[in-house]
Parts: sequence; structure tokens; C-alpha cells
Amino acid sequence: MENFTPGAALLGGALIGLSAAILMLYSGRIAGISGIVGGLLSRQVPGAEMRWRLAFLAGLIAGPALVNAVVGGIAPITLDASIGLLVGAGLLVGIGTRIGGGCTSGHGVCGMARLSPRSMVATMSFLATAILIAYLVRHAAGG
Repeated sequence: MENFTPGAALLGGALIGLSAAILMLYSGRIAGISGIVGGLLSRQVPGAEMRWRLAFLAGLIAGPALVNAVVGGIAPITLDASIGLLVGAGLLVGIGTRIGGGCTSGHGVCGMARLSPRSMVATMSFLATAILIAYLVRHAAGG
């Protein structure tokens, strides 16, 4: 845990919560990234829907660039996995969000804040699976 920065983590969490609250207050929408991106891929979404979805997604991409410009550097990210493994993992996450009816941002941030029983079960499932897989990869598989 050499790279843990509680101040940055607290600020990041507060900004995620703030953006989810603003989206909910402004449009009545839940800030679930899989649903937002899924709507972008749908051909049945009207123009106004597309615009806010694109704006939200652009903010997710521009945010780190803005932090980098203001703070003057973000810790480099290194991934010790092949492109095939990353693509496979991404597809599994996408399938999981469709089966689970949402993702960690929709269920974990927004659903938990609304005390949704469905989101509580989904979030517990996400966390239990992540803990199990991390344990298996790091210990049982000798990683």
C-alpha cells in the first residue's frame, strides 16, 4: 500500500458522490456508467439523451487530464497483463453488468445511497467476487 493517498482518495470519492448527486438532481438519472455507455450504443436514444450521456462520459475522460494539468503529474499506471486478458476481462465485466442490472457505480454509489435492497445485494456480490478473485490470483495461483 505504498501508493495509498487518503487525501486524494477522499477527494475523489467526494467528487464521484457530488457528480452522482448533481446528475440525480438535474435529470433524475442514476450515474451508472454501464447504463450511460449502453445508452450511447442504443439506436433508440433521442438527441438530448445522447448529449448528456456524451457530456458525462467526456467528463470522465477529461477529469484525469484536468487533475494532471492542475497537480502536475499523476502516478503512472502499469499493467502486467496481455491485451487479450484485458479485453477478456472487459467483456466479462460488461456481461456481468448486464446480468446484474448495473455496475459498481450504479449499484455501489447511487443504489447504496438510496438504500436499495437490490443494490445492496449486487454490491455485496461484486465485493465478494472481487475479494475471491484477488485471493485466488495472488495466493492460490502463485501470483
